[in-house]
Order: sequence, then C-alpha cells, then structure tokens
Amino acid sequence: MSTEVLAPLAGRALPLAEVPDPVFAAEMVGAGVAIEPADTDDPTTVAAPIAGTLVKLHPHAAVIVADSGAGVLVHVGIDTVGKPELFTVHAAEGARVAAGDPLITFSPNAIRREGHSAAVPVVVMDTAPGSARDTAVGPITAGAVLFTA
Repeated sequence: MSTEVLAPLAGRALPLAEVPDPVFAAEMVGAGVAIEPADTDDPTTVAAPIAGTLVKLHPHAAVIVADSGAGVLVHVGIDTVGKPELFTVHAAEGARVAAGDPLITFSPNAIRREGHSAAVPVVVMDTAPGSARDTAVGPITAGAVLFTA
C-alpha cells in the first residue's frame, strides 16, 4: 500500500540529501523530501501532510500515523529542538487530523536568524532510503503532492 504525502507548506521542494543534517540527509529516519520555506518573517503554517492520528507533537515537529499504519514525520527547521519560543502549536497530541489541518506556525526567518536552517523535512518513518517515489523538486504549493512512499 502506498501513501501519498502532501506538502505541509509552500516553498521549494528539495531532496533530503540537501538538508544540512546528516540523519535526514542519509534518510536514516525514512525516505522523503524537504521543503525550504520562503524568505519571510511572516507567520508560516505547517499543515498535516496526511490524514491520521497525531501521535507525537512537539513545538518543532509532528508525527502523524495514517490508518494504514504509515507514520509521517514533519520536522520544522534543523536544530530547532529546545526552542519552543519559535513556534505556535495548533493541534493536540492524540487528535485525528485531516490532510491540510494546521499543526504548527513559525517564522522561517526567525529560525534563520538563530543560525539554523528553516528546511522542513517530511519523511515516511522506517522506510528504506530512496524509497520515496514521484518526488517533487522545485517550487511547490501547500497541499500539492510532495511524494509517494
């Protein structure tokens, strides 16, 4: 069974290999795509890329498990753990979410001013490196198909 993963925000889709984090770049968490958000101070909302249950929610990351059992991790920025002041959370752990429901709002440039990448890796957890198919590259709108795993 394949899982269609939607873009949780608008930006530029790029291969995980281009993310400045060795764990994501090597697809150790799972296969997927990252999105580099716009160069802006404006609030940017990250939405659920699939429908399912929000099993983990931190200010900087969310894990949604689909009814099929596939788990999708959305990680907002690189090295943003422990910086809750950069994020506003709009959902609750344990909630059912539909694809497109708002999860987290952040300012991409606020993360960049901290010296961190604002890239948002989106991965299907526990999938083999390179297993993401039909991956988007380049400009992408929120809600467009990002990849299939």
